[in-house]
Amino acid sequence: MEEAIQIVQAIKNGEVKPIYFLMGEEPYYIDKISDFIEDSLLTEEEKGFNQMVLYGRDTTIEDIVSNARRYPMMAERQVLIIKEAQDLSRTIDKLETYAENPQSTTTIVFCYKYKKIDKRKKLYKLVSKTGVLFEGKRLYENQVADWIQKTLKSREYQIAPKAAQMLVEFLGIDLSKIDNELQKLQLIVPKGAMITPELIEENIGISKDFNNFELRKAIGLKDELKVHQIINYFSQNPKDNPMVVTISLLYGYFSQILQYHGLTDQSKANVAKVLKVNPFFVKDYEIAARNYPMKKASYAIEYLRDADVKGKGVGSANVPPGDLLKELLVKIMR
Repeated sequence: MEEAIQIVQAIKNGEVKPIYFLMGEEPYYIDKISDFIEDSLLTEEEKGFNQMVLYGRDTTIEDIVSNARRYPMMAERQVLIIKEAQDLSRTIDKLETYAENPQSTTTIVFCYKYKKIDKRKKLYKLVSKTGVLFEGKRLYENQVADWIQKTLKSREYQIAPKAAQMLVEFLGIDLSKIDNELQKLQLIVPKGAMITPELIEENIGISKDFNNFELRKAIGLKDELKVHQIINYFSQNPKDNPMVVTISLLYGYFSQILQYHGLTDQSKANVAKVLKVNPFFVKDYEIAARNYPMKKASYAIEYLRDADVKGKGVGSANVPPGDLLKELLVKIMR
């Protein structure tokens, strides 16, 4: 996030490079940087003759270089945006000659999504020297809630930790999808206001009381009534609450409880750092660790593995997922 902001800020300051090679598994910032350059580097009048968008599947490196060598018309520079540039991966090394001596009046943006060029290759070193090479890295699930908070803070909004976690568990780690939902919320929430679980429930359709986050919490507290209420809700809404997701999240949860037991330093700050959770939730892990000693947590992981196999149809033909979850949670909490 910080690197993307720095690239945009440098362009705003007039530090424009001839090549921007935007690559990596996470497309969100690739799109953001590319869109910023496409929208702001030239005026609307200049774009007609000096801005071109090409697609990797429909062009070649030779065509790109040929266009890049042209001089701008009635403008200081021209801009080439190469979208889906990963389709040029087999021939991308042909860009080396141009990268050695790029046209100073041309800016080329390569949107090389879901792939990256080898750091050992000459092209990587050349682009790093004469242009900007940016790698968009996928965030781990435990990093996304923090990303949501930072993103909203930069836009002068706040979000409750539980609300951020609800978004992560419902939408996964797709930053573009999450940002779309955040922008919808920004339309109805005044700047400076707190985005709460209630707002998430009302406007995005995620239940604030019946979700995997609340299920984990109820299991940790050994609140059997709440656990069964949530599982019954999941059984009635199986498409929105797939069993495979629930088992995966519970597996991660009990793995964290085992990690907690292994810590010699169980201070709030260290637990948050090691378990990679918001400090706000550390108290929940302290309670869960008391309710599930190391032996019980280990058994829980065994039960989860067994349920995962059964959920895929091995040894439990025609058993509804809701019934499998009920059986699983009885074993875990007994």
